[in-house]
Amino acid sequence: MDNIKLYEINSIYIDYLVPFAPHLFRNRKQNQQNERKYIGVVFHINGLDYFAPLSSFKAKHTQMKESIDFLKIKNYAVINLNNMFPVPLSECSYVDINKVKDMHYKALLLAEYRYIKSIQEKIRKNAATVYNHKIKNGNSTALAKRCNDFSVLEKACIEYKK
Repeated sequence: MDNIKLYEINSIYIDYLVPFAPHLFRNRKQNQQNERKYIGVVFHINGLDYFAPLSSFKAKHTQMKESIDFLKIKNYAVINLNNMFPVPLSECSYVDINKVKDMHYKALLLAEYRYIKSIQEKIRKNAATVYNHKIKNGNSTALAKRCNDFSVLEKACIEYKK
């Protein structure tokens, strides 16, 4: 499988999915300078490609322990695999870090990406484990309760038409 890469996902597609996924992150908060980045492909199943959101590292993350669905990208960012979701390839675009104009942001993305590549097998293994756990357990465990409903999102992804 190819290296995990950084992507942006079409906001129209994200807006379409929100009713199916209460945990889904929007692409941009008010006053946020850059659009959210996603990593993909973290998992492939049923003919669908899964992407996971990257979130900025916050002070609260310092105290949090990594888990099967929560990975720290050093002190740059975090990955919430419980919030991964399927995306049609037509709705995502590869982020070419070399074309990023803001030098500070470019340096941050490069640092994040280098580390993500170094742990990509762990990311993929954890993504598969999280997915299988949710499918098997519904909402009967703490992990399953905090996950997106992957079955519902797969159906929505397949039915999506622009």
